[in-house]
Amino acid sequence: MSAFLEQDWFYIGIESIICLCVFLLFVSIIIDFSLYSREEDVQAEKKSIVATGSMTMFFLLFYLLLRSGIWVWRISPGSVQEILILLGTTMIVAGCFMNISGRFHLGKNWANQIKIYEKHSLIQTGMYRWVRHPLYASIILMFFGACLVFRNIAALLAVTVVFVPFMYYRALQEERLLMQRFSQYEEYRRKTGMFFPLMLKKEVVSDD
Repeated sequence: MSAFLEQDWFYIGIESIICLCVFLLFVSIIIDFSLYSREEDVQAEKKSIVATGSMTMFFLLFYLLLRSGIWVWRISPGSVQEILILLGTTMIVAGCFMNISGRFHLGKNWANQIKIYEKHSLIQTGMYRWVRHPLYASIILMFFGACLVFRNIAALLAVTVVFVPFMYYRALQEERLLMQRFSQYEEYRRKTGMFFPLMLKKEVVSDD
């Protein structure tokens, strides 16, 4: 990381912010495991290849791609480069906040694998008011932000072709169980986007 970022205060500050966000993300995951990982009171369960372990493996692959410098879009240092870095860093910070906030609202409903507990709640507050899967959406946002910061085309392709489809697959697996458990989930699904806020069109009422 430091091999790419030049050693002045702007780039050191950007690198520090990114490292802090990654650290906070992993700390929040560890907290979830320590507080909410359990096997009792499970009403329904679906094993998925997309879990914390496989997502961590992808993160390591992503990090190695950034470090390798493969397919980097090279532009001369200046305002364009700094705008891309600032935009990407903003996406990383926003994604980190979105993830931690989403975990806070999800609380004891969190699970590494797909589980429906006997006292499971359908969360529709906080980030869940805007998107159905804020934890996945936030990590996608952070990955794309990092692609902008480091202008790495190989990493961008990996996120687009591998990570996003896997997150979509995992989200669909979860939703099948949630629709069986909650009768109101279909309505929630209709009015709330999966990874991005859904812009609903207002119905036009005719006077005729």
